[in-house]
Amino acid sequence: MRDLNIPAERHPEKAHRPDQAQPKKPAWIRVKAPNSAAYKKTRNTLRDNKLVTVCEEAGCPNVGECWSQGHATMMIMGEICTRGCAFCNIATGKPAALDVFEPGRVADAVAKLGLSHVVITSVDRDDLADGGAAHFAQTIRAIRHRAPATSIEILTPDFLKCPDDALKTVVAAKPDVFNHNLETVPGLYPEVRPGARYFHSLRLLQRVKEIDPAIFTKSGIMVGLGETRPAVHQVMDDLRAANVDFLTIGQYLQPTPKHHAIAGFIPPDEFKAYETAAFGKGFLMVSATPLTRSSYHAGDDFARLRAARLAALGR
Repeated sequence: MRDLNIPAERHPEKAHRPDQAQPKKPAWIRVKAPNSAAYKKTRNTLRDNKLVTVCEEAGCPNVGECWSQGHATMMIMGEICTRGCAFCNIATGKPAALDVFEPGRVADAVAKLGLSHVVITSVDRDDLADGGAAHFAQTIRAIRHRAPATSIEILTPDFLKCPDDALKTVVAAKPDVFNHNLETVPGLYPEVRPGARYFHSLRLLQRVKEIDPAIFTKSGIMVGLGETRPAVHQVMDDLRAANVDFLTIGQYLQPTPKHHAIAGFIPPDEFKAYETAAFGKGFLMVSATPLTRSSYHAGDDFARLRAARLAALGR
């Protein structure tokens, strides 16, 4: 399997933590190193446009498959996050000022790659008054202008320290899918996601639907952090109570010895059981596999759901 880990030196806030053992990955987690011509084309297009991707920054195991298919999750507002979550592989520190030309470069890359669906995410920007909401909206509008046929999915931070207008600014730009990950069960927040608040994130997703019911909402969690099955089912119930449409569940992979330890590798049959339970609770789309990540096959899933909705409307 390709080593996608980022050096521990990029995480100074974790330097004081004792090293955690990194267990050997089971066969169902391993992937081949990327080397196709399509992968290189996607990589070169992104680099030519000076764009950052969460695929590389977060060490996603699916980068070879996705980039070979022309799919990439673009990360706006820089590559330095203002938070230091125990699971995350993105560097923590003081971010640079926003690049006002970035929305246009993202839109140009989307057009050049001919994407039918694009996922736009970002680091947390607690240093900005609006958390980067206006930058998200500008990026959405730029893509609509340059690639009007492309459906847009955003994966946002929680806007925890921002006024209510921040979320309204993003929703007003009308992304097709609004994704915000809960990441884990509420009982693990203090150790896994200490800078966030579970019920704030849940309420954020609920408010999106209240502001614009036409936008699909989505969230995801990792398993293998020490959660229990009942706690995972409770998260599903909480998300459905907030009218969230899509759910992703994937295996947590420990980026470095300084990150949160892996409590266990969840076998594929348990992921299948989670998927079955989630559909039974009313989610419209569920992806639950060891290698599932927030944007894994997101375009295919959205296309199927949109086609089903149009068929139901007789269009």
